[in-house]
Amino acid sequence: MSLLRTLARPRLLAASLPPRRFYAAKALAADAKAPAAAAPEDALPPSRSCCAEGTVLEGLNWRKGQAPVTAQADDAYPEWLWTLLEPKKLPDDGPGGKAEKYRMRKENRLRIREQNFMKTQ
Repeated sequence: MSLLRTLARPRLLAASLPPRRFYAAKALAADAKAPAAAAPEDALPPSRSCCAEGTVLEGLNWRKGQAPVTAQADDAYPEWLWTLLEPKKLPDDGPGGKAEKYRMRKENRLRIREQNFMKTQ
C-alpha cells in the first residue's frame, strides 16, 4: 500500500458522511433584536401554561377548513386542568384500605408479568 493511498482515505471517509450544518447565526440575531426595556422576570405573574396567550396550537384542529386553534389566557381554563399531571394521592387508611389494595395490585401485576416472561425463556 502506498503512502498516497493512505493519505486519500480521510477524504473518502468524509465524502461518505452526510454534510453537517450548524445554524447558530439565527439565534444570535434574535438576541440582538430583544428589547432593552423588557420587564424584569419578577414583575411578571407566573404562568401555568407553556404557551403565551394567542399562540397558534398546531395539530389541534381536526376538521377540514377549521379556524386555527389559539391558546387562551390561564384564567380561561378550568382549575382542574392544572392538577391533571400531579401524581395521584391515595389516603393512608391503614391495612385493607384503598392505598394498600392499589399497592398490592401493582405488585401482583409486576409478579405476573415477570412469571409470563420467564415462561417464554
